[in-house]
Amino acid sequence: MARRRTETMLVTRVTVGDSGRQRQPDELIVEEPMSIQLNGELVTTTMRTPGHDYELAVGFCHTEGVLGDAPVTGVRYCADGPAVASEFNVVTVETAGAAPAFTPRLGLTSSSCGLCGSDSIDTLCERLAPLDPSHVARFDIDSFPELCTRVLAGQGLFTSTGAVHGAAAFDADGNIIVTREDVGRHIAVDKVVGRLLLDGQLPAREFGLFVSGRASFEMVQKAWAAGFGLLLSVSAPTSLAVQTARRANLMLAGFVRNDRLNVYAPERLPNERTALLSTAESEHS
Repeated sequence: MARRRTETMLVTRVTVGDSGRQRQPDELIVEEPMSIQLNGELVTTTMRTPGHDYELAVGFCHTEGVLGDAPVTGVRYCADGPAVASEFNVVTVETAGAAPAFTPRLGLTSSSCGLCGSDSIDTLCERLAPLDPSHVARFDIDSFPELCTRVLAGQGLFTSTGAVHGAAAFDADGNIIVTREDVGRHIAVDKVVGRLLLDGQLPAREFGLFVSGRASFEMVQKAWAAGFGLLLSVSAPTSLAVQTARRANLMLAGFVRNDRLNVYAPERLPNERTALLSTAESEHS
């Protein structure tokens, strides 16, 4: 019989406080390793929360560039045996042999860092052309805080465990297209990307990408690889994330919350130069 796979598990905890010690039930997020294969060859093994595993495998292969231009012809658990034998922790993406040769990642990719084992920003991004601003959707900056509030309110796993990250794709009208949660930031993003790829919606030129954690380089790289023209984060970006977003022509907004946000890329908003010139002219008139 197959083991029942769940995203959360119940445990008993002992709470120590001013009122003494109390034994109470608690709900924890599940974290397990999953091996991703491409045409039967190991790509990587990563930690993740079980669920949407096919999306994760496809999304990871796409954002890491190992698919090339090859279409996905199938996705399944395991490659050379029953899924039960691997406890549903091995997923194979198939392209009928059309994907190019690739170098597998050595060691375990942790759920907190999708960049481990990669060489550098140049190596990762040399295959990606800068986005054409005229080919991506335009978004209303003033709508970002309200959008983030709605995405966060829909994170059921975070509400029950407090231990996951969220990612979501949304359109220019503020409609949330797909939301995924996972113990890993980059895993949640790969699941969103994988869903869009399987639905034939990549490149994601018509969508923006939301992430609940910090905007690290890997978040920007994955957004760029998927074709998003916008990345929103409720936390801070790293310096490398900002540099990469500017290189990609990708709008990057951080600290999006309540009624404020910071825009880090592009370096200057489209109407900012006009406003500055108007101010300077009025001062000298």
